[in-house]
Amino acid sequence: MTMKNNALSFRIGEKVVYPTHGVGEITAIEEQEVAGFKLELFVITFDKDRLTIRIPLAKAKSSGLRRLSEPAVVKEALEILSTKAKAKKGMWNRRANDFQERMGTGQLTALAEVLRDLNRGSEQQDASYSEQQIFESALDFMTREIAAASQVTSTEARKLIEQHMAEAPHLNKATAQTDGSQGPNDEAAA
Repeated sequence: MTMKNNALSFRIGEKVVYPTHGVGEITAIEEQEVAGFKLELFVITFDKDRLTIRIPLAKAKSSGLRRLSEPAVVKEALEILSTKAKAKKGMWNRRANDFQERMGTGQLTALAEVLRDLNRGSEQQDASYSEQQIFESALDFMTREIAAASQVTSTEARKLIEQHMAEAPHLNKATAQTDGSQGPNDEAAA
């Protein structure tokens, strides 16, 4: 069964991306009555989180529900990981909000930018707790989408991501080697 709405059409069994939960599968299209109105709903299951959500067809597009990224977008996202991170300016809480907003879009290239900007390479364990949480969340989301879009295992997708991140020049290497003091990413600065 295929449903069309606002130029979106999804099939039962199709993998999709929902910004707040990542990659899921449309398991059904149901009709329910809510407050006297009949609604058609996509039923989406997220195996990793053991979660099922229902999204009204009329709200699918505005909710950010989308198909898996095309190969060209996957390639672009991986290339972003290999580029130089943006300079870390401003207080951590503002940068954290910016990272969360970009992740909230659910767009693969935005996730790649977050990973690139938080990537510390071999010093990743030195990141603050909240910085590490955002990094791991973006990495997990990106890994699951690349695995699904490229039809590879999660392990293979993660290796691909890590290879591209390893190629990126790191801004913080010079600061870590010159003074050994705490970096601008410490939450104490927030």
